[in-house]
Amino acid sequence: MTAPLPRIEHGAGGLRVATWATPGAETVSIALHADAGARSEAAPVNGLAHLFEHMVFKGTQQRSARAIAEQMEDVGGQLNAWTSRDATVFHARMLAADLPLGIDIIADLVSRPRFDADDLAREKDVVLQELGEARDTPDDIVFDHLQEAAFPGQPLGRSILGDEASLARITADDLRGWQSDHYAAAGLTLVVSGKVDHDDVLRLADALFPARAAAPRAALAPATFSAGQFHDSRRTEQAQLTSGYPAPGHHDPMHDAAALFTLAAGGGMSSRLFQEVREERGLAYAISAALQPYADTGLLSVHAATARKDAARARDLIAKVLADTAAGLEPAELARARAQAIAALMMALEGPQGQGDYLARSLMVHGRFVPPAEIVARINAVTVDAARAAGAAMLSGPPARAEIGSQKLSRAA
Repeated sequence: MTAPLPRIEHGAGGLRVATWATPGAETVSIALHADAGARSEAAPVNGLAHLFEHMVFKGTQQRSARAIAEQMEDVGGQLNAWTSRDATVFHARMLAADLPLGIDIIADLVSRPRFDADDLAREKDVVLQELGEARDTPDDIVFDHLQEAAFPGQPLGRSILGDEASLARITADDLRGWQSDHYAAAGLTLVVSGKVDHDDVLRLADALFPARAAAPRAALAPATFSAGQFHDSRRTEQAQLTSGYPAPGHHDPMHDAAALFTLAAGGGMSSRLFQEVREERGLAYAISAALQPYADTGLLSVHAATARKDAARARDLIAKVLADTAAGLEPAELARARAQAIAALMMALEGPQGQGDYLARSLMVHGRFVPPAEIVARINAVTVDAARAAGAAMLSGPPARAEIGSQKLSRAA
């Protein structure tokens, strides 16, 4: 039986509603996506998007924080949210019969938050604890430092959590302004997958999300990569090494070739970095490469956890392996990376949450549903020469670097 295709339309209030029925499912995955994250913030209130995400769970005009948790868990459901640099997502997973409650709670969170002053003071303390935990975890915070080194003084380089000074500045009025600017129905996308009827979801959305036009938004300033450096010489059990290179964005024709190059270079246990740095030389416990695309740019990042005494050797070998991969990627390596990419896509699409995530990403990035077969065709079309060229282009200049626990970096490193 042919799987049903997604249905996508705008409700009466302007909310984009997308559903994708999953044959055989008894549950639903509900996600509300706002296309605003840390990158949309003004510098003085860095951390506002993430704090907003926290604060809506503290209570609404209709529900206390306890009621939100109890009503969801009374039916065995799960409710969560997360903020990235370019989006914020509110997500629920539950039995299909409880779909109306899930949409009602999410709509209540973003449409009628209370923003009590005492709650705000307490939640700032919670976020500061989260920030402190990240700073105490070198293999976590090093990526924030790499982002800042790659995009210094720019929204894309700022922390999602903010810092002590920026959090102190944020007021309840800032939260209300953020809600007004980014959470009008016309600026949101509701995606439901699993055992779902599209018309039911559309009726619920029209009833529960207030109709209000989205405010005009200023265009995001284009990001500019910089080969900056960050170094923290504190003594840790392992040195955390990261390097970053400018990469293609979502819409760049070179994106797919860059993604396959990244997989071949450091995407798994068979990758060149894992085999040469860890298996053959024993210079790192953990090593990997990842590609993070944005609308207008991207970042190729490489991370290694190594002994302090081995940091310089590991750093040099990583640079050599990346260059060698760009110069001499083999057809078998590309075929392996291609198989990894296609298998990961297909495995994700076998469940409601994976389907919903894919559909949402397709709509938020491309403004349309991109059939998985189209993605597979693009992956299959990448040649060895194209993957090598993408790697060479990304590696053509000096990298940004962020390191914790290694010896002091020199500018030539």
